Amino acid sequence: MNILITGGTGLIGRKLCAALLAKGHQLTVLSRSPDTVKSKCGAAVQAIATLDEWQPDNVFDAVINLAGEPIVDASWTDERKQRLWQSRVSLTENLVQHIANAKHKPAVLLSGSATGYYGDGGDNILDESLPPATDFGAQLCSAWENAAQTASASGVRVCLLRTGLVLDSAGGLLGRMLPAFKLGLAARLGNGQQWMSWIHIDDYVAIVLLLLENAQAVGPHNMTAPEPVSNAHFTNALAHVLHRPALFVAPACLLKLMLGERAALLLGGQRALPTKVQALGYHFQYTTLEDALNDVLSKK
Repeated sequence: MNILITGGTGLIGRKLCAALLAKGHQLTVLSRSPDTVKSKCGAAVQAIATLDEWQPDNVFDAVINLAGEPIVDASWTDERKQRLWQSRVSLTENLVQHIANAKHKPAVLLSGSATGYYGDGGDNILDESLPPATDFGAQLCSAWENAAQTASASGVRVCLLRTGLVLDSAGGLLGRMLPAFKLGLAARLGNGQQWMSWIHIDDYVAIVLLLLENAQAVGPHNMTAPEPVSNAHFTNALAHVLHRPALFVAPACLLKLMLGERAALLLGGQRALPTKVQALGYHFQYTTLEDALNDVLSKK
């Protein structure tokens, strides 16, 4: 297939590009830095700088939409929230418009989202049938999904990727955590009871390939391993794998003072299960957090 990917130079995108190239697919990556695409994604990958380069005569058999500015990295000022919205919702709206204008419509659109769609779910088990929460992160995910879903009006199969914590030592949240943990500064966040829905990068990529190829897959899919854990469990497991202590606590009041509204991303959690992915027959390579951490950290 000829596949267009947005966000292809990110953590997930790079691994996905490698897997797709290995299967013989032709790839085009949308990037604000098109000159870096070949070095990050592969010499055979083509690059475009804007969606305006997608002319109606261009042929893409599938579109994978992973673009979006990091949500935790900067304070949620009004300006920052607008940028987060534009990089997800507005870009997806533009993407869907190009799909509608294309003479050759792609068969499938796989579009990013996050388990933040559910907000702070407490101890409730969360499957794909539930409505979105009302906080900013949840409403951002909901609008992002709704923008992607409109591609179905063009006869395109749409799958929504509600992504949990992707484990890969090359970057992402785990990559940010490692320096402190290696120094023995591991800290539980608040009371540590909030759920963390995680997934090994290899399982994530394999599920994307499954959704790409399986015509029965449609709608939202929780991109999470079947055994979510508490933050306290995650903290102790990561410290144990690194042979370091986990002695500290980051008080909730301090996190709220430092991060403001963003603290909800760390102090709240989702116990999201991959109900629809497993119904498609997918068997996870990594079902326990300890096995997943041992694997990704052994490759660093």
